Amino acid sequence: MNYGTIKWTDIANGEGVRVSLFVSGCTHHCKNCFNQVAWDFTYGSVFDEKVEEKVLEQLGLSYIAGLSLLGGEPLEPQNQRALYPFIKRVRAQYPDKTIWCYTGYTLDVEKGLLKEEAKNTECTKELLSLMDVLVDGAYMEELKDVRLKFRGSSNQRIIDLKKSLQIGQCVLYLE
Repeated sequence: MNYGTIKWTDIANGEGVRVSLFVSGCTHHCKNCFNQVAWDFTYGSVFDEKVEEKVLEQLGLSYIAGLSLLGGEPLEPQNQRALYPFIKRVRAQYPDKTIWCYTGYTLDVEKGLLKEEAKNTECTKELLSLMDVLVDGAYMEELKDVRLKFRGSSNQRIIDLKKSLQIGQCVLYLE
């Protein structure tokens, strides 16, 4: 997996000061995406063990609230497979830090990440279970609203992933 950038002290992509990892690769191709350069799976640098260690070290700082995953698209199948072992390490090492994930996919039970679909992999459910908050839904230019907190368009939802997975339906984290 490649990544485009890492923001070491980000306050825009989740609650508190966070480390934000922008992975490469996205097939959604949302109109006027803020990060079109990251659609290419080969964009940026390889997310290798050295980079993983640096992220883990930064997460250890007392003022860092957690990790945010953005893109590109963290939940593209090939990115899921690369992120899963890393996120397992993050959760094991920092159980009190929150993990937010931004995805153009939706969580819905009928269609989406909780339903078996082509975008799901052998590790989708396990990966989601390690996360705390999911911001779901493709960015839609016609629904753009700069007043929204932690999202770009009004169709996107901020979901309490732990509660949602427990009861099998979407529970909002923030309105």
